[in-house]
Amino acid sequence: MKPDLMEVLCCPLCRGDLVLAAKDLQGEEILSGELTCSKCQTVYPIQDGIPNLLPPDERD
Repeated sequence: MKPDLMEVLCCPLCRGDLVLAAKDLQGEEILSGELTCSKCQTVYPIQDGIPNLLPPDERD
């Protein structure tokens, strides 16, 4: 995931702003980490560079 993507992403549940916590970086690419909604506090994982924006109850 590129950090520039943060400009267009929002929480799919409440449309709140997402806060990025990157764990693993490769150059400017974020390979793993979390996106946390500043409004409803829902956490969305980033795995293999892909943010999983499914609601928690719909994830595998």
